[in-house]
Amino acid sequence: MPESPSRTVAEAAEPRPVSLPDSPSAGSSKAPRVAAASLIGTTIEYYDFAVYGTASALVLGPAFFPSGNPTVSSLAAFLTFAAAFLSRPLGVVLFGTIGDRLGRRRALVASLLLMGLATVGVGLLPTYETAGLLAPVLLVTLRLLQGVSMGGEWGGAVLLAAEHAPPGRRALYAAVPNVGPSLGFLLSTAVILPTLNIVGRDGFTDWAWRVPFLLSAVLVVVGLWVRTTVSESPVFQDRASAETPKAAPASLSTEVSRFPLGTLLARYPGRLLLGTGAAVGGSAVYYLTIVYSLSYGPKSLGIPQNTMLTAASVGAAAGIAITLPVARLADRVGRRPLMLAGAVGSVVWAVPMYGSLSTGNGFVITGAYTVGLGLLALMFSPAAAFLAELFPARLRYTGASAAFILANTLGGGFAPLVATWLNSQWSSPLVLGFYTGGLCLVSLLCLLALPETRENDFTA
Repeated sequence: MPESPSRTVAEAAEPRPVSLPDSPSAGSSKAPRVAAASLIGTTIEYYDFAVYGTASALVLGPAFFPSGNPTVSSLAAFLTFAAAFLSRPLGVVLFGTIGDRLGRRRALVASLLLMGLATVGVGLLPTYETAGLLAPVLLVTLRLLQGVSMGGEWGGAVLLAAEHAPPGRRALYAAVPNVGPSLGFLLSTAVILPTLNIVGRDGFTDWAWRVPFLLSAVLVVVGLWVRTTVSESPVFQDRASAETPKAAPASLSTEVSRFPLGTLLARYPGRLLLGTGAAVGGSAVYYLTIVYSLSYGPKSLGIPQNTMLTAASVGAAAGIAITLPVARLADRVGRRPLMLAGAVGSVVWAVPMYGSLSTGNGFVITGAYTVGLGLLALMFSPAAAFLAELFPARLRYTGASAAFILANTLGGGFAPLVATWLNSQWSSPLVLGFYTGGLCLVSLLCLLALPETRENDFTA
């Protein structure tokens, strides 16, 4: 039974009554195709996001926010990076309402289209030198639209895969879209590194930074074609067919369908708060590694750009390699034990991981990043199923999206800004480790307060 608004956070985290771990109508015959479609979408969305993050670290500061002070330019560029996180909650409301009312697939098609248009738009923008103040205004506007899109992407992709999953494999299928962030980063690196090598740093700064943004158009066309050919979630279809007009006036489902976020906040505040905290540390690890350190290493420590990109890419590839095996294990032993192990490891490893930057040695940094992103996979891989299982089907799109996006905003969106300020006060990469380790400790405590969700009834 859902909690009443008066229940405490701890009480709100109690597991729901259980029946079967998975429904036999979960659409298992279509699950692989749906999982692939979800992966393609999240890969494209995070490619767009990674391209922007890398461009922020390399070129967007001086191109759109010229300043005699490099730190000020970097802060301005990272502020536009953070702006997209501020608009993500709007995406949760918009696409969560669409996903919980009209279907997961419709929301996902709309979010991917919006992201593609915004990303290509960035590639076409004039710089400050050409358009003056209009240039940064347009950049921030497109960045906000990217954030709205991301607010609806992750939750919908995870749910479409999880709600099609065969019995006993919900964590595995839900984790497939979770490969998308690292895969998107690797894809962006595969475009940016050759471009840098071909045209040089000056050519990239002058014009070639636009190439990765414009190439997004091709990826979006492919993603839209794939997503429009998959079936709707069977869990959503079963729920929608059960909500007849005659039952609507007195039913909770009708109340939820009008404004899912309002009902979520009224009935499940504890799960939302703790679910957000459980994911906040992993978000910090991800964004400080693949966004901030790409700027910090070369500019503050003199580490070659290619060294930093290679270290982050190898670490991301290692995370991809273990994501699905970790998820399969989570289907057997539960989500919480693996997430707890990842959180403990991240708390311990955060300082050595970022401390490796002080060595300037590419092999040492790559090894440290590989271990760190491997520990992230322990937290991140089961989190897809874990967050989805915290909420009932009628609120699942909004609930899972809200928890994940709030964690991304608090732990990741402002991480480059906070890290830039911290390093302006204490010139040591160790401060990144203490900051990240503190957020991972928050995740550990929230996970300890939450129950295991593997046996929760996913059709209710």
